[in-house]
Amino acid sequence: MHLYQAQTSPARPTRPSNNAPISASSSSTISNFPNIPLNKQLSNPTKKNKTLFQHCLKDIAVPRALQEGIQVLRVFANGKTTRMTMKLSDDKFTLFLNHGIPGSNKATNKRWSMMSRKNGSELDRVIDVGGISEIQRGHSRRNFQMARTRTDSIKSLMSNISLDNSSTAPSSQQSMADVLDPSLCFSILFRGAWTLDLMMPSSSTSISRDEILNALDQIVYTYQSAKVMVSNDVLLLRYVWREAEKETTGRAGSNELQKILKRINYHIPSTKKFNDSYDKFGKMIHLDRKMRKQGLTFEQTASFLHKLKRDSWLAKPVNRYWNRLFGDQMKNGKARKDVSAQTFLTKFLHDFQGEDEATLEQVQRLFIHLNALQLPRSDDAIEIPDDPSSRIDKVRFEAYLNSEENDAFEPLREKYNKDCMRRPISEYWINSSHNTYLTGDQITSASSVDMYSNALYRGCRCLELDIWDGEIVDMQPCPVVWHGHTMTSKILFKDIIRAIKLFLNFHPDTFPLVLSFENHCSIPYQEVMAQQLVRILGSSLYIPSETSLQGSLPSPMDLKGMVVVKGRRPTDLDLDDAEDYEDDVSDDGAPSTVFGSEYAGDGGEQAANRKKNTNSKISPSLARLTLFHGNKLKSWETSILNPTHYMHSFSENKVRSLARKTDRRTWTVYNETHMSRTYPAGSRVDSSNYLPILPWSLGCQMVSLNFQTNDVALKLNDGRFRENGSCGYVLKPDSLLEMHDKVETKDPNTLKVAIRILSGACIPKPNEQKTGEVINPYIKVSMYDIKNGEKAGFQSFDSGVCGNNGFNPIFTSDKFSFRVDNPAVAMLHLAIYDKESTPTKPDALVASASIPVSVLRKGLRSVKLFDTANTRSGAIGFASLLIEVKKSIGVVAANDMDDFIAREATRAKKVAIMAEF
Repeated sequence: MHLYQAQTSPARPTRPSNNAPISASSSSTISNFPNIPLNKQLSNPTKKNKTLFQHCLKDIAVPRALQEGIQVLRVFANGKTTRMTMKLSDDKFTLFLNHGIPGSNKATNKRWSMMSRKNGSELDRVIDVGGISEIQRGHSRRNFQMARTRTDSIKSLMSNISLDNSSTAPSSQQSMADVLDPSLCFSILFRGAWTLDLMMPSSSTSISRDEILNALDQIVYTYQSAKVMVSNDVLLLRYVWREAEKETTGRAGSNELQKILKRINYHIPSTKKFNDSYDKFGKMIHLDRKMRKQGLTFEQTASFLHKLKRDSWLAKPVNRYWNRLFGDQMKNGKARKDVSAQTFLTKFLHDFQGEDEATLEQVQRLFIHLNALQLPRSDDAIEIPDDPSSRIDKVRFEAYLNSEENDAFEPLREKYNKDCMRRPISEYWINSSHNTYLTGDQITSASSVDMYSNALYRGCRCLELDIWDGEIVDMQPCPVVWHGHTMTSKILFKDIIRAIKLFLNFHPDTFPLVLSFENHCSIPYQEVMAQQLVRILGSSLYIPSETSLQGSLPSPMDLKGMVVVKGRRPTDLDLDDAEDYEDDVSDDGAPSTVFGSEYAGDGGEQAANRKKNTNSKISPSLARLTLFHGNKLKSWETSILNPTHYMHSFSENKVRSLARKTDRRTWTVYNETHMSRTYPAGSRVDSSNYLPILPWSLGCQMVSLNFQTNDVALKLNDGRFRENGSCGYVLKPDSLLEMHDKVETKDPNTLKVAIRILSGACIPKPNEQKTGEVINPYIKVSMYDIKNGEKAGFQSFDSGVCGNNGFNPIFTSDKFSFRVDNPAVAMLHLAIYDKESTPTKPDALVASASIPVSVLRKGLRSVKLFDTANTRSGAIGFASLLIEVKKSIGVVAANDMDDFIAREATRAKKVAIMAEF
């Protein structure tokens, strides 16, 4: 039982400090609500403190200039710039960017408060603080990179950057790199993948960039801390409220409310029925005809929405489980309206949820929090008891079921555990990327420094750089990164290192960043690489000594805040025994994919030509900076005897080949003390990914994926590295760390996992679209596992479709059962799709979640949903599923599996009412 213990989720917020970037998420502990006084909330339970959240940002000090409007330059994807005004709304919940300048007619208060979209130019961007996922300092992102390379941008920028004849305006002799001062640049990432790249002009001397960003950091942090006191449907309503307000009165009439309901995917059968419900509710809260015509306030709208939900209360799973667990009647024969802490502990947490360690004190603390929630008022609301730790009603029970405290993902495993970070680095799975620089396919896409920042903020801790000889500028070699022998673009090696250093400056507690070098450079260029690494990274660069290379590898804690190089460090500086990218030639090399006749590529003439072009020497200055030395696999027996800093790299095809051989167990033993890196086959020119399950099961640490492709494999990777505070390092299970002492059994015990899909909450439209029809959601339930110890596979079933309802969909309670052969690495994947009415159109993915079976909790559980960028920003931050999970240990005979799978496939197609497990 872990109620009210600190949990860590992806992009966990930390209290802002000077220059500290913020990430959006929420905490679920009462200690993280310092801005909301608990005693005051409970002092007058009848009013329920309905406006606390609406005013939670009121007391945050922000520069006056930000609320009046400050000039910024926006940098677009093509490198062009335009002058805009950035302004914070009066309630500090909304950030506006307008094409006008402060004080101009285009920047009037009326225009700031409107949601005009005429011609897409009146108001360029409206960003809700709840949608902000990251605020990054500096100019490492791609748009800034494009601006620096444009020959025509300097003139445009000069005209935009100066409001007057200030002496601080740039001269025509200045380069774009000089004008784009990193101390003035910043990027706001919101709604998952959206980005605004901005710069404050140097002529704005009255306020600094960091004053602005520190204020925004504090606003985002306070929002994330305060929102745990409000139900998700109220948060969603606030998120879309400003868009629906036609005027600035703070009220929404019948027409606006219908737009709100459609936006949040609540189906309205007919306008007449809705108007009747609207008038009935208005009369119930004593609004006369004139007041009803003026519209409902935000608080009144929240109560109206709550009432619409409660009209279908009997059909909701929470009602069935409430009656099933606690009974629909009290001992005195009256209808049950609440439940005591002791009953909740015994009948729900202990007996149903299997949380045997839960205590009454923990439940009482939970009840205090639940009774302090700011929930919408309803006509049949039950007053909060004098002792808020004693009882909760059904509404607050439902709030708990959909909360993060009840997450299906084990909270203690999601939380960062500093005590497990002192083992040798070879004992961890490491979040790793492949060809990190690419924005798309492997042949023609652009290379971008942005991709390194994106990967780092997504939790990646092993980055790949393919480094080649570039041009000579001012008699200085310039190493470049690109996918050699393709049409991909080139970026400077030093720009990538600068971006990594910038990330470390704002995240000094990051666990080691491994730079995986595929080095094709000649000696002079390697010398420059070494110089740039030392100069840019400084004390952040780990330089191993000869004595440190003896014995076990260092731990992640030993290397905290450091950059570690993987490349070549042969003892005699000769590459005869060093890794020569043999696997990369056959599976990852451009010759086999671009110029070869087939995509298979097992070497051949193309590989021979590639080897001739690969340098056979390594610069001593670069070698001394290298910790992990890649070398050839001759035999596992030989490799195990190598120093621990020697490692191997394999393509996915090689991984499958080795897994089929009898030395599979020896490889796993090797991975206890040495490192292995795997990567996609060269035939994946579309940058698709392979399933990471198999190499994980072999103990491979760096299972590298294409982070630019948001496919299922990457989502499984996201779910795996939710563990341990999303720090990018997850300690491998004991089954992979004790192979040298273990006798491998042929038929280990399997796990049976049963999943019942019950309902959803606040499911948005695909890609967070603001318009369009109400969605028709269904859930694809998949289990990814290792079969027969050597092959990754999966079973997948679809739930029934809930038509015209994304706000509170109720599903048909189909139960899907899975046999799990390898619980240590198996992953449950839940994906929500919008069913298309047109058979030829593919169903659109809305959101998803991946949960390792090893951390999947049994019982009635909530599932947090994520967008394709693995964030919970914007509308997706309020979305969740409610499922029931059963786990049991047992063996399913191999000859029963065909029947087992056939039965489940048949079950998946049926639409049945809920039955008891």
